[in-house]
Amino acid sequence: MSKVAIGPGPYLYPMPVLLVGANVGDKPNFMAVAWGGIADSEPPMVTVAIRHSRYTIKGFSHDAAFSVNIPSRDMVREADFCGMASGARVDKTARCGFKVSYGERTGAPLIDQCPLSLECRVVHSLNLGSHMLFVGRIEETLVAEDCLTNGKPDVTKIKPIIFINHPPLYQDYGPVLAKAFNIGKEIS
Repeated sequence: MSKVAIGPGPYLYPMPVLLVGANVGDKPNFMAVAWGGIADSEPPMVTVAIRHSRYTIKGFSHDAAFSVNIPSRDMVREADFCGMASGARVDKTARCGFKVSYGERTGAPLIDQCPLSLECRVVHSLNLGSHMLFVGRIEETLVAEDCLTNGKPDVTKIKPIIFINHPPLYQDYGPVLAKAFNIGKEIS
């Protein structure tokens, strides 16, 4: 396979569409984030990278808690709006019709319509330059009952959204290709 050098860039695929929530003042606020992922399994942790100028970042500093909500494909309009609008100027919770509940472990705001939500406590923050990287310990995972199979989250039922940055697009989760930790056994 021939490859062409295009220079450094944020091309790690797939990028999940995350609705990250924090209380800013006394109100819940949510922003769309594509730069996030799993950081550790024991203890379970996630990372999210947020530009310094974003309104939601104020909540991270104040409460040291945030939520990561995984919207399903039927929430693509709301997710996109949360990436375009600033909570400093508009109440995104009201405009999107989000029903909000609060995590019992951290008090972080959660979006009830999202099939999966992670309640997180900030354990580290790192200034990377244009973005602040937050590492959050997952204190609780909340999953819609109809998105479970054998008591575990089922990605085919959650139907997460994937972000592609060039050109900027949202894509759907695709079909299963093979069973992990199994298909590699075919190579001898």
